[in-house]
Amino acid sequence: MSVIRLPLVVDDPAARRRVELLFAAMWQVKRAVQRDARAVVDAYWAGDVRRESDAKAWRAELGLSRTGLEHRAYAHVERSGWLGDHVSKALAMHQADEVWASVARHLHPDASGQRAGRPKTGTWWEYTRIPGRARSHTVERKWETFRLHGTLAGHLNAFRHPALPGHITPSTQTAALPPGASVLAQPRNLPAPHRPTGRIPTSNDSDTANAPGRARTRAATWFDHTGPLTVVFAGGPNSSDGELVLPVRLPQGAGRWAYLAHYLSDPAGWHKVDLVRRRDAAAPGGWAYEAHLMVLAPGYTSPASRARRIQAAALDRTGGVDGNVSSLAVLSFPATGHPDHGPVRADMITLTEAEQHTLTVRRRKAKGRQRALDRSRRATNPAQYRPSRHQQARDERRQTAGLTPKNTATPAGPRRTTTAKKPAQPYRHDQLSTSYRTLRARHAMAAAREAEAKHHRARRIAAVLVAAHGPNLTVEDCDIRTWFRLWGRACSATTPGRLIAALAAECTATGGRLLRASTFTTALSQHCLCGRRAPKSLRDRIHHCDPAGGGCGLRGDRDLVSAALAAFTTLTDPDDPTTAHLDHTRARTAQILFAQGLQEALTESTAPKSAPPGRTRAAAEPRRNTLPRQRTASARRNAGPCTVATPDETRPATERPKAHAGTTRPHTGRPRTHIRDKS
Repeated sequence: MSVIRLPLVVDDPAARRRVELLFAAMWQVKRAVQRDARAVVDAYWAGDVRRESDAKAWRAELGLSRTGLEHRAYAHVERSGWLGDHVSKALAMHQADEVWASVARHLHPDASGQRAGRPKTGTWWEYTRIPGRARSHTVERKWETFRLHGTLAGHLNAFRHPALPGHITPSTQTAALPPGASVLAQPRNLPAPHRPTGRIPTSNDSDTANAPGRARTRAATWFDHTGPLTVVFAGGPNSSDGELVLPVRLPQGAGRWAYLAHYLSDPAGWHKVDLVRRRDAAAPGGWAYEAHLMVLAPGYTSPASRARRIQAAALDRTGGVDGNVSSLAVLSFPATGHPDHGPVRADMITLTEAEQHTLTVRRRKAKGRQRALDRSRRATNPAQYRPSRHQQARDERRQTAGLTPKNTATPAGPRRTTTAKKPAQPYRHDQLSTSYRTLRARHAMAAAREAEAKHHRARRIAAVLVAAHGPNLTVEDCDIRTWFRLWGRACSATTPGRLIAALAAECTATGGRLLRASTFTTALSQHCLCGRRAPKSLRDRIHHCDPAGGGCGLRGDRDLVSAALAAFTTLTDPDDPTTAHLDHTRARTAQILFAQGLQEALTESTAPKSAPPGRTRAAAEPRRNTLPRQRTASARRNAGPCTVATPDETRPATERPKAHAGTTRPHTGRPRTHIRDKS
């Protein structure tokens, strides 16, 4: 299966109002089912005797099952009365199924024996998706929730660009069109198509069983619509507003036409439609809406990507990857282990100066938006904040001088709290201005754009690495969550976990696999290729096998040496990282055969270079002899992800503990550069 996102046009005020009410109603259903699920889960764990005797019967008695949650959702819709105007039972059932998925992960452990936490009730701002129900592929015209009608050919015929040749159809390729050519010319205010009317011929005898002598016809429905693509929802069972019709807006350039044809050319493969919203300050109402169409077909792959993966699959190489807080090292050898079959290749992925500058600008803008949000909240709710020490001192000076106290419109002090150190008024009860809501939407949009940019960067880097080193790679199995606890700001900038995940996906798509080796059984950073153990602390970024101590004299970048050792790691069970062990014989043989090329690949990245702007030496990794408790406390004071969180009605970021502030410099003194090929 694969999913394509189809932007919807919700410019009509009446249609936008109905969509907003639909999301509000579905949020009420989900919150009610989540609360019921939490109560039933608590009752399940409280019944120790019943659970130990027969857990399955105890769950059945409590109604703790998929069917039980579905019936609870039905009951909420029926008892409310007003929900029937907006929500259908099919939507309520599928929403209950989604809640049950989180409950099942809490009740039943996974393969490793881990359970998910107690199910929680989300917030309104996190509710961005209404799951639709899958259509039936055995019963004709059975699509119970959101339906997609129309065809790609009908959309092209309705909005064909005047300069587009007439022979271009959804089945033809647009590669021959010049760059920048447009295929569609859709108006700004895309009109919603009308429901088909009239009668059409049919071959079904049941339609004319009681009407002898008449032609076999039936009334036209949306299933007979062959025009522009449209999402249709029938509404709730008690609704008198008719069907909700939302037109679809497609990308207009020729560069996306092959992508659209892959997903939309065959309506028989359309499986399910989910209605999704995202924050958009420029859209009416502050939300933009999309239809996520699930298609029974693999995802689209461009011809260039297919050709690149075919060439990468033909590479007979084996390599290793070493992930770091600030970099990603990759080094590969020919699989045959002979220099005549290829050289040693090494790449180091770090942030370029342009990327560092862009990251600094984004952080500065995010900080400015966060301050503006705090000022707006304080100005709208001045009674909930105390004056700052500067403002208090100013008022005391004016009082001593006999002057009238100055009116403070925006208190700059802390939040007024109770004796229990809790806010006197919950943040969700604050009054919020229109500018605050608009700025909050822009803040969320910026966070989404930044996350999407990091995702595309990771995929682009993974494609380059697999094309150069092949799809058969090995990486250490590290818990990156620990890195975020210690160096959250640096990890958010370089995204090592995202890079490794993208590399694993690219290896799988190319026909190989990214294996994971346990650090406890291999200890790659503490060994040399000659087999000798070379202990190093995190501050030691250069590997040197001292000849005076019986070593081989190899000297090079610590991460590249670890990546070279990962290339010679074998796993008894590829799915179990703990079965990995380092083959010192193969590593030593490769060191002898590739002596000159290996030494050049390992030492080229150790050239001295000044630290990038904005980073100081005082932010280096703590010393090894620092007590663990002191290091952890320091890390908690300084660490924290820098990704911009979507602001909501909860506590503002400016009043959170300082544990979410900036971080120190990661444990490396290596220069930040772009991808460098050392073949």
